[in-house]
Amino acid sequence: MDQLYRVDGIAGHQGVPGAPIIHFSLLVNPPSGNVSGIVEVTQTTNPPLDVEVKATGALYQLGNDPVNVVSLTGTYQYTLPPPAIGTILETFTALMLVDDKWNGHGDFKWGMHGVINVPVKSAP
Repeated sequence: MDQLYRVDGIAGHQGVPGAPIIHFSLLVNPPSGNVSGIVEVTQTTNPPLDVEVKATGALYQLGNDPVNVVSLTGTYQYTLPPPAIGTILETFTALMLVDDKWNGHGDFKWGMHGVINVPVKSAP
């Protein structure tokens, strides 16, 4: 692909109760390698997790292999639970190995939490 394109996808162990799920909607500029968009991390815990991050990063192709490396980073506001008072900035990072159809696996970290080697799938 030579032009700017959008990719939507999901990462995580879908169907596993309580597993964090990462949804992403990204714009990719292959000539420059720039990637940017929105990432949402959700988890059905009590209280439920719902983190939305404006992420930016880069897309790298590994030689002639049909594997792409995608790195993303961003920050989001986290409101401290009572009895603490205040809001802090937390960091989100992601590293994905995906094919040209955006299927593969990745590692994701938000704040002090994260998942390793979870499936990544493009959304229809």
